[in-house]
Amino acid sequence: MAKIFVVERDGAERTIEAPDGDQLMEALRDEDTGIEGTCGGTCSCGTCHVYVDADSLAKLPARGEDEDMMLEALAEFVEVRDNSRLACQICVSDALADMKVEVAPAVE
Repeated sequence: MAKIFVVERDGAERTIEAPDGDQLMEALRDEDTGIEGTCGGTCSCGTCHVYVDADSLAKLPARGEDEDMMLEALAEFVEVRDNSRLACQICVSDALADMKVEVAPAVE
């Protein structure tokens, strides 16, 4: 289990635990952080958009083509930053312990 620090959309901060090997999206969704994961983790809806802090971002593999395309599409509706990631594309591991993420605004 990795401890993940989360800033929710309303600014509330909390800590969750995410099982190793799970998608970060699942842990955030299951803990009612505002993440929907509508597509079930197939990188096709963008409802798991998060901003990842710089230290944690450096531990992640680069975004894939599908993730880049989904974030590009989201940019028409919400702010997409250099540290934007889709939580469905982040596999939780011990290496990500103490990761810090901010839940991005919902697409309206």
